[in-house]
Amino acid sequence: MQSSPNCKTQTVLSRAKKIKVLVLLVLSFTSVRAQEKKPIEKRVYTTKFLKDTTAPDIDGKLNDDAWNLVEWTGDFIEREPDENTPPTEQTKFKIVYDQKYLYFAFRCYDKDPKSIVKRLSRRDGFEGDWIEVNIDSYNDKRTGFSFTSSVSGVKGDEFISENGNNWDGSWNPIWILKTHIDEEGWTAEAKIPLSQLKFGNDKEQVWGLQVQRRFFRAEERSVWQRITQDAPGWVSEFGELRGLVNIEPQKQLEIQPFAVSQLKTYPKEAGNPFRDGNDTKINGGLDAKIGITNDLTLDLTINPDFGQVDADPAAIALDGFQIFFQERRPFFVENKNIFNYQFADGQDNLFYSRRIGRRPQGYPNTSSGEYVDIPDNTTILGAAKFSGKTKNGWSIGILESLTDKEFAKIDDNTNQREVLVEPMTNYLVARAQKDFNNRNSYIGGIFSATNRNLEGNQLNYLRKAAYTAGLDFMHNWKNRKYYVSGNIVASQVSGSKEAITRTQRELTHLFQRVDAGHVSVNENRTSLTGTGGKLEIGKSSVGNWRYFGFFSWRSPELELNDIGFLRQADDIKQIGILTHQTLKPRGAFRRINTRFEQMTTYDFDGNHNRTQYSLSSNANLKNNWFVSYQLEYKPRIFTNTVLQGGPRFRYSEEVINSFNLSTDSRKKIRFDSGLFSSQGKDNSFSYTEFNTGIAYRPINALTVSMYPTYSISKSKTQYVTQTNFGSTPRYIMADIDQRTLSASVRVDFNVNPNLTIQYYGEPFISRGRYKDFNRVTNPTADYFGDRIEVFNSGQISFDTTSDIYSVDEDLNGATDYTIANPNFAYVQFRSNLVLRWEYIPGSEIFLVWSQGTTGLGNPKADLFNSLDAQILGRKPENIFLIKATYRFLL
Repeated sequence: MQSSPNCKTQTVLSRAKKIKVLVLLVLSFTSVRAQEKKPIEKRVYTTKFLKDTTAPDIDGKLNDDAWNLVEWTGDFIEREPDENTPPTEQTKFKIVYDQKYLYFAFRCYDKDPKSIVKRLSRRDGFEGDWIEVNIDSYNDKRTGFSFTSSVSGVKGDEFISENGNNWDGSWNPIWILKTHIDEEGWTAEAKIPLSQLKFGNDKEQVWGLQVQRRFFRAEERSVWQRITQDAPGWVSEFGELRGLVNIEPQKQLEIQPFAVSQLKTYPKEAGNPFRDGNDTKINGGLDAKIGITNDLTLDLTINPDFGQVDADPAAIALDGFQIFFQERRPFFVENKNIFNYQFADGQDNLFYSRRIGRRPQGYPNTSSGEYVDIPDNTTILGAAKFSGKTKNGWSIGILESLTDKEFAKIDDNTNQREVLVEPMTNYLVARAQKDFNNRNSYIGGIFSATNRNLEGNQLNYLRKAAYTAGLDFMHNWKNRKYYVSGNIVASQVSGSKEAITRTQRELTHLFQRVDAGHVSVNENRTSLTGTGGKLEIGKSSVGNWRYFGFFSWRSPELELNDIGFLRQADDIKQIGILTHQTLKPRGAFRRINTRFEQMTTYDFDGNHNRTQYSLSSNANLKNNWFVSYQLEYKPRIFTNTVLQGGPRFRYSEEVINSFNLSTDSRKKIRFDSGLFSSQGKDNSFSYTEFNTGIAYRPINALTVSMYPTYSISKSKTQYVTQTNFGSTPRYIMADIDQRTLSASVRVDFNVNPNLTIQYYGEPFISRGRYKDFNRVTNPTADYFGDRIEVFNSGQISFDTTSDIYSVDEDLNGATDYTIANPNFAYVQFRSNLVLRWEYIPGSEIFLVWSQGTTGLGNPKADLFNSLDAQILGRKPENIFLIKATYRFLL
């Protein structure tokens, strides 16, 4: 006998209250018990100017007279795995400078030089033994420039932001590195142009400084300036570099022209004038970087080439929501931290750069016998970006871009015409932040504008203008032990009645929901205005325990998707998180991190939509294996979106288990495996994913890896479509069995640090089969079987010729409505073979061969057996590309 829904709800609420009380008690206890630690003394290194001494020759051997001007500094301390203990091997370094460059000398001792691991990789590979210097030339305690020297001579460089929480490897400065192995270990010399750094014009500079070494054989990290495992961040804890006197800020001026030649081949399509078997394209353009001041840089691009060497991963979303893809284009990636504005949680952001140059949003109306050719992307006529950070703590970023109008070509082999599918559009983003309170606090703002030049009524369904604005802040106190942060955003979109009506009906908003008491579609509106934001407070350092909680909201009319990313509006969320981390190795473990999380969500109609709890732990073993486990319980799951305009729908209670295991990444052979399992109450839905992988490095210059993934998704209430039974709406669902198989394959071969060959390939098949079609009857019932009514054999029939289901709901012998067969099979294969040669620092040649196929498969075919026939058996599309750049550093 089942208990009543009210009893169950009371039980869940009682459990939730007990858990919240327990968390509050733990937080109170840890707050009282936390001991204030004595601050760690800041180390100082004093460099000297190369006044009458010849600059060192960068050969990695440390035998130049210039190094005799300064003293060595060393006494490194271990940070990982056993913090504040002597490292296995010691390290020391020196720094000198002139008016143009900083020079670094590193001595990395090793009692067994023959065992030093010289692994080659592409730039930013960070393989084998390496030494790294971090420079906070702004001295803002939050950002820095990182230069990594691998013993094999491979360079790594990253821009550090968010006090070490974000390391951006897309930053590629010009600098010189050489290394050498001798009887004492290995040495490195680096020459870094001052033009690649940003600093003020004070007579005497004080910069933050940290040097870190990786001792590969023990997987050990040692540092010059001690930073504890429970420190509040990374950059804020640096030591100091002094002695920089009368250096002049270097106004950067770089010009990088490029030329691209491309040949595209594909299967010829009979009768289609746009698919004759091959296309060719030659393109050229110019990128420029101009230092307006040493702090602020103007980036310009003319006729940019935004081609991507790496393809987006294959994905399919049955819920209808847009899929977030990472930005890979260099112009947008550089200094992206300044423009970042994540205002709530997840991927929601006021600036999502992939909106610029997106695929055209329109599609022409065509007649029988007409063929269509639509550009893959919108042409970016030009873009400019003014960004940087001043010595006074101002972070400034302004980005302006203009995209051209795009036309679809339509041809019936007699006449050809063009139809506008994307209007000329201007995008503007302006961002500013100001540090104060000794860099412990900041306040900032952002503004964005999207304006489309809509012509006539061809694209009247697009919004004409979209504006967003936001304010954010953060404050740290008690030596950054505690913090509070928050933001608020506002948006306004405007356009024709058709465009704003369409916006109201989009999956992000769904104003047409039949049971919504707070929103409804108004077809006369020409604008929408919404708000959102977050307030967060927590403990971020000192001791084993950390915690934070936040409250966020997205109002129903909030709309960001013209130049930002917003998955869903109409949401109020509360989250509380408690974490525990070990600070010292314990037993068989190097480190263990444990996390408890509690979340509740509501909508603006007051509906309590979700409650969930999760407990997770990940551990690094002393043999350098990694293991993690997560348990998640969702006692309450309601969704406003699954019926896409229909009533609020309930899912059954859900329990999730996930487990992952990785072997030692330093070994020549590495294995990874994982299992993810989700189960709904009463077997109403389930999801299981198996992933595994192997990486093999037979020699230091070659790595081969393969990572296959197989998933099974089942649900007895998968949304299919909606229709009408007379004047009554019907929301149709079904029992789905979806199987997905994919496998990423990579081969990396490094001839030397400047010449690499990389291959990437990924076959992807997803097949879904539907059965037991049903209609929603009581969408919020406790038991899933009471939410739906399954059609019996007399009510539904299938016509194999038309591929359509006919439904006679009232069994009167007449068809009441039809359902198109939703079975699907989506297949895709993408691969890239790239040869990259950096023939001089900053200048490159790429040879690229991309191959791929995308299409619909056979839903009746077996998933594994059809891998060859549906992917490898298809004729692929090939792209052969040669790109050359030359970087002038003036």
